[in-house]
Amino acid sequence: MTLYITSVRQWWAAPAALSLLTAVCLVVGKSEVPVPSITSGMGGVQLAFFTPVLVVIAVMYCLDRNLGQAETTAVVPIGTLDQGIVAVTAGLAHLVGLLVGMDIARNTVLLLAVALLVRRLINEAAATVAGLMVLILSLVAGRAYDPNGFVSHTWWALALYPADNVTAWLITTLMFALALHLTLARR
Repeated sequence: MTLYITSVRQWWAAPAALSLLTAVCLVVGKSEVPVPSITSGMGGVQLAFFTPVLVVIAVMYCLDRNLGQAETTAVVPIGTLDQGIVAVTAGLAHLVGLLVGMDIARNTVLLLAVALLVRRLINEAAATVAGLMVLILSLVAGRAYDPNGFVSHTWWALALYPADNVTAWLITTLMFALALHLTLARR
């Protein structure tokens, strides 16, 4: 089974993506890139905001690699194995979040949840793009002005919430739990 995990599924790519996420966040994560917004004109966002997509790409790559006939006859349910490894990846993202910011960890789990849900409906390629689109849509349409005139976020743009917002964590956790549950269901 270890050979299957490392050679066929290549799950080593997920921790490698988390390492790359950490390196990018620590080296150039504070650099700002200009991003247009529908509600507040041109704004900027830190480059680190986009790094969770690296982990989503790696996880979807691993889930896409399979041996269909071998998996259907395997003694160990591969879906359960995948579910466990995705959960471990989310846990490792929280450890990385201690270094780079817990908002990055939350957004990684949020994008993983979105990607797993889209993967259930369509495929891995669409799931990867869906994660990126959540970030872009949040930036472009999710910014708003608070009553004091400062740029804030709309209620639905979870990726823009501050790291200490309990509601964003709760919704992200529920989405991730639902996505993990659905990964075990037959496609």
